[in-house]
Amino acid sequence: MYSESDLQDAVAAGAITPQAAEALRAHVAALRASPVVDEEHFRLLSGFNDIFVAIACAILLVAVGWLGDGLRFGAAEHHPTPASGLLITAASWGLAEYFTRKRRMALPSILLLVGFAGGLAFALVALMMQIVPDADESTGALILSAIAAVVAVGAWAHWRRFMVPITVAAGAAAGAAVLGGLILSIAPESETLRFGLLLAAGIAIFALAMRWDMSDRARTTRRSDVAFWLHLTAAPMIAHSLFHLLGIFSAQTMDAGTALMVVALYIAFGLVALAIDRRALLVSSLAYVLFALYALFQKAGAVEMSAGFTALVIGSALLLLSAFWHQARALIVGGLPDGLSERLPYLDRVAA
Repeated sequence: MYSESDLQDAVAAGAITPQAAEALRAHVAALRASPVVDEEHFRLLSGFNDIFVAIACAILLVAVGWLGDGLRFGAAEHHPTPASGLLITAASWGLAEYFTRKRRMALPSILLLVGFAGGLAFALVALMMQIVPDADESTGALILSAIAAVVAVGAWAHWRRFMVPITVAAGAAAGAAVLGGLILSIAPESETLRFGLLLAAGIAIFALAMRWDMSDRARTTRRSDVAFWLHLTAAPMIAHSLFHLLGIFSAQTMDAGTALMVVALYIAFGLVALAIDRRALLVSSLAYVLFALYALFQKAGAVEMSAGFTALVIGSALLLLSAFWHQARALIVGGLPDGLSERLPYLDRVAA
């Protein structure tokens, strides 16, 4: 099985012409009876060997971290040791030199990036727990900001070396944590501020994702993969913080007005998803609309069957949307101003 990234590499190496690659994409689109641009491709697996190598890498990283936990260097028994994180970070980078840089394996590359960034963050947190064991909330927020800054720099270095698409999303999330930590150090006890910052960070990452998306409207390069992971990072930040600020789960039961507002917001997310041809917002807010519809059916008197009706309505709606995604998207994009629609992904890649 050949991925979009393999096609891009073949064109770059001169093995096939750009015209031949585009003809292959159009042929696959015709076989699937769906425009390629609406498939929202991203590279995760190139074969079962990706899963095999990813499992082996995970086992090795766990083993390295476990062995590193024995290198205490004076750390208390009940405190984590930085050695574990540092060894995982070093092992992840070393494995990426082969499996990412040479073999270009997608799933192991994602796992190794997570291991690198997570190991680095863990090492820094463990170190700070030894240096400042009794930090208050303001100091903890500043420490979090400093750790996030180091992780962001590490993500930048990883991107420069390996250019794994998910790395940009990791760096963006770390950058958001830097600013969030600095602001929370001033008002650490404000829950509204926390979710407000999360919403602002989500919107900022969403804007960054759109910048990457607009630079590749045909979605045939690595930039589209970068945008995919940025959207996947931004969507839960936007959905969770927005619904929390609206007080969706502040009460034990949801009234009809609130439930209808949740459904309306989900429809708005759907319109945005259709316009930008990304489904992350719909998936991230799915739990909230399920809860809202469940509450509505209970209010209507269908107490015993409310869960079944909720699943039936949402499942049917999402399947219909998937089946008619291209047609629905054409209606939405066609109604937008030309200046905006001309920056969104193509409706018809073949014509583009």
